Amino acid sequence: MIAVPLKMDSKSLKDISFSILDLATVVQGHSIADTYRKSLENAQQAEKLGYTRYWFAEHHNMISVASSATSLLIGYIAGNTERIRVGSGGIMLPNHSPLVIAEQFGTLETLYPGRIDLGLGRAPGTDQTTAMAIRRQNMDAAFHFQGDVEALQQYFSADNYNSKVRAIPGEGLDIPIWILGSSTDSAKLAAAKGLPYAFASHFAPTYFKEAIAIYRDAFKPSAQLSRPYVMACVNVVAADTDKEAAYLSTSVKQMFKGIITGKRQLLQPPVESMKDIWTVLEEAAAMEMLTYSFVGSKETVQRKLSDFVSETGIDEIMATAHIFDHQARLKSFRLFAEVLGSMKRSA
Repeated sequence: MIAVPLKMDSKSLKDISFSILDLATVVQGHSIADTYRKSLENAQQAEKLGYTRYWFAEHHNMISVASSATSLLIGYIAGNTERIRVGSGGIMLPNHSPLVIAEQFGTLETLYPGRIDLGLGRAPGTDQTTAMAIRRQNMDAAFHFQGDVEALQQYFSADNYNSKVRAIPGEGLDIPIWILGSSTDSAKLAAAKGLPYAFASHFAPTYFKEAIAIYRDAFKPSAQLSRPYVMACVNVVAADTDKEAAYLSTSVKQMFKGIITGKRQLLQPPVESMKDIWTVLEEAAAMEMLTYSFVGSKETVQRKLSDFVSETGIDEIMATAHIFDHQARLKSFRLFAEVLGSMKRSA
């Protein structure tokens, strides 16, 4: 069972855990194989710095995202680290049979006991044409998300041993299930099932505050969790100075412009100015999606993050960083860990 602080209404940085979300982002001029090696280096650094978990997100048919085979990447990272929890943020369950996911994560948990998380989402993680290629005749699978979550829980249950269909391995294993979401529907399901809730505020900020309020108000304790537990995913770009961080952040701004226009590219190098790259309307749309972004020096990030945690009362923050230069990305995560880690040590 996840330990939850008793107070949920007066959080500070010293109270929260910190983790990483990785999309295995492919940068211009580098291969997918390079991307995986960089992910491993990042995860190994994260373990040394005290990060709680390292998650991959399932996406498909996106030129700059190489985390489509999410379970395989989880095994790659878990097999080359020792303590950090590794998991999915998330597995898009309607793309898969619950039995197959139970077997895959049962295998991972058997190989790396006590270190595997299973975050579940209902979106396809891609465009509708690709979703049709994945789901084929099962395009209404998202409407059965709650039932599929319950089926997955049953496969993991030790009580399933008399069933005609069993998850081997998987049955009887304690694999934490999380509900991921970007809307109020996911909040209601997480609350009803008594599961921890991770919100995709790094790209879908609109319903974040409403959703976590609904989740907390409607939460019903379960065997997995006694109190509500909220994780927020945010964008982080930290550097020695605010100016440098702003420069590095132009890569993620270009990425979000591609999302808005439907013209995706490999992650682009930073630029001195975005003025000639996006229109006023594209800028407004991208910056709305990037509402929960923490860009700046360590001091700036700490100040903004402290306000965010105090306002929302989250239990854990998951950082994602689309930074072109690998060493700058590693440094950003080091600075972020210094912000959170130093607060915990001084508590």
